[in-house]
Amino acid sequence: MQRIKAGVAVAAVLVVAGCMATTDGERAVIGAATGAVIASATDNDVATGAALGALAGVFCDDLNVPGCIPR
Repeated sequence: MQRIKAGVAVAAVLVVAGCMATTDGERAVIGAATGAVIASATDNDVATGAALGALAGVFCDDLNVPGCIPR
């Protein structure tokens, strides 16, 4: 069950980070904040959620995530 929650959280971070920013730095900050909130809501480690969210935000354009604005 925890893996499903983590997968949903990562997907949500990718979508949110991609829609709101145009640079890697902006997406990293938004991804970190979103990851921390999702981790807290799902009773996971907030620091880990923030780190994963930041990574997801930085690489969403490289992974061709729909809605992610390329640099």
